[in-house]
Amino acid sequence: MSQEFLQSLGPHWVLLTLGDVIRYAVFATGMWWLLWVALKRPLARRQIRTNRPPARQLRREFLYSLRSIMVFATISLLPSIAHHLGWWEGDDIAESWGTGWFWASLILMILAHDAYFYWAHRLAHRKGLFAWVHRRHHLSKNPSPFTAYSFDLAEAALMGAFVPLWVLIVPTDWVVVDLFVMHQIVRNTLLHCGIEASPARRDGRPLFDWMTTTTHHDLHHGTVGWNFGLYFTWWDRWMGTEHPEYHRHFAAAVGRPALPATPPASVAV
Repeated sequence: MSQEFLQSLGPHWVLLTLGDVIRYAVFATGMWWLLWVALKRPLARRQIRTNRPPARQLRREFLYSLRSIMVFATISLLPSIAHHLGWWEGDDIAESWGTGWFWASLILMILAHDAYFYWAHRLAHRKGLFAWVHRRHHLSKNPSPFTAYSFDLAEAALMGAFVPLWVLIVPTDWVVVDLFVMHQIVRNTLLHCGIEASPARRDGRPLFDWMTTTTHHDLHHGTVGWNFGLYFTWWDRWMGTEHPEYHRHFAAAVGRPALPATPPASVAV
């Protein structure tokens, strides 16, 4: 690698970090303000837990999230390095494939990330790994939007690896990557917001039951061994890891009559 290129990596890293910090701050703070301030009264009955996360937890989560973003930015340098070495032309290839591939690649990227997250998440819960990979995230037993990136260093690397791995393998336009990251941070902060904002059917089930809800992920923080999915409920249902009383908890969160309880079953994580 040329000296000039090596010197450009520092400013590039700074730009990547600043961009992600701005996205994170805007969406995490925005989600908090929208649901806990602007819509506080209309959504008062949809608060999942009786107490709000304390201010010291929010400060801690924000600082650890900044550290995670620095890890993300470092790993995200890989495609630039590969491009400089002549190993990767994925963005040019993706552009040549046209508009159809633009939208198809975005859908595929979201689906692939959901699968990646599910299995990486379950791996992080293994006894030998949990303490140094995933413990920091679960210190937030009552999560907030700022919990989204509150990771140990190992988990930050594990979660941050998806985007560079994807673009190195699958030709993807950088605009698609930006849209994917926007989708990811919106869904992530919503899952950790502590307010169930998802629409419900008359029987108390989620209107879009194939998508995860705040209740779905909140149960994971409260019970640990269930609900590992990020965007969709498919993997948890296929693998038998969805909390057996999820729908009853969701019905309670949206103020509908509680559904009959399902006897809990054991699951290996």
